[in-house]
Amino acid sequence: MAFDISVRTNLADFERGLNDLARRQLPYATALALTSLAKMVTVDEVKNLSAKLKNPSPFTLRSVKSVAARKDNLTARVYVMDKTAAYLEPYERGGVHKLAGKALLNPKDITLNQYGQLRKGALAALKGRSDIFIGPVKTKKGIVNGVWQRTAATASITNKKTGKTRISSRGVNTSGALKLLIRFGDALAVRTRLGYQARATALVNANFNAEMDKGMVKAMGSARP
Repeated sequence: MAFDISVRTNLADFERGLNDLARRQLPYATALALTSLAKMVTVDEVKNLSAKLKNPSPFTLRSVKSVAARKDNLTARVYVMDKTAAYLEPYERGGVHKLAGKALLNPKDITLNQYGQLRKGALAALKGRSDIFIGPVKTKKGIVNGVWQRTAATASITNKKTGKTRISSRGVNTSGALKLLIRFGDALAVRTRLGYQARATALVNANFNAEMDKGMVKAMGSARP
């Protein structure tokens, strides 16, 4: 999702008419302005994620970061942490959903977390139950591949970390029929678009002059005659 927004033309326009002292302070003022603009883009992107994505997790929202510019490096940076950027990229460029594994996990009859997602470690925990199997089952609608739960009064549950096994009646399937907990499928096309690049560019262009004015006031206030 990396891309550049150049403000060289904006900066050249701003520089015209400055006196010598202001020109000496221009790099510092520019660094202040770029840093402020990067923070604006960061806040806007988080708002955009909240609006465009269905109940995004705090991890996703906190993954948008910014790096300040310096007067000796007039580049401010806004980025998304690698793990999040991987599954957000199709929302910007198009394509299919990024899968955590080999197949799309489509929850059917299983408790989800408050963000509508499978709980962390849920699949691993299911694999440790004797009443669970993973694979294809022939149904009236065709072959369905996924995580299934057999009918049982109790189940042996093995903790993979400790290797200990216990018997429990909690969470068993007493319906008398196989229960599909998670269906495996192919990655689906992403239909939502974030429009991150267009939003960021428009925001920077709309606020550049105002932020440069603020930066110059602060820079001139710290200038030595």
